[in-house]
Amino acid sequence: MLNKSNFNLPNQLTMLRVILIPIYIIFLYFDRPFTNIMATIVFTVASLTDFIDGYVARKYNIVTDLGKILDPVADKILVASSLIVLMELGRVEGLIVIILLSRDFAVGALRDFSASKGKIIAAGFSGKLKTTFQMLAVGFLTYKNSLFGIDILLIGKILIYLSVVLSIYSAVEYYLKFFSQSK
Repeated sequence: MLNKSNFNLPNQLTMLRVILIPIYIIFLYFDRPFTNIMATIVFTVASLTDFIDGYVARKYNIVTDLGKILDPVADKILVASSLIVLMELGRVEGLIVIILLSRDFAVGALRDFSASKGKIIAAGFSGKLKTTFQMLAVGFLTYKNSLFGIDILLIGKILIYLSVVLSIYSAVEYYLKFFSQSK
């Protein structure tokens, strides 16, 4: 499984994302204005590696089995660890974290099951929109500081609630796709 072709740029970016997660968490735990800024920068870089690795892999056709496995795992670790630490710091409610993580586990399980039956459920627009709102929300909740008199934490909370609505909607959409393909 580990060969030279697995050490391509997209997989290296995915591995960088995994390495950035503990750095992000350390900055976030200090919970000071400067460390919140640093945590936001690290989170933003980690989030951008997700976009860039997928873009590069598709554009240059360097998709590997390792990348197919590692990329979604890195994403889930980034999102889950972010949400859990933000919950510990009182920036997001536990119920929100439970809903968002449960949705990701349920959709992931459905996609894995569907793939085991030879059917692929592609990510829909609502799932991509959910991810965008969720990443923005985590970034704003991480930053927490006021910026030019704007309550960034409040914006983060609004975005996280919107991501919950989109999460539920996209989960229903995935399950409907699955059951319509099963008929």
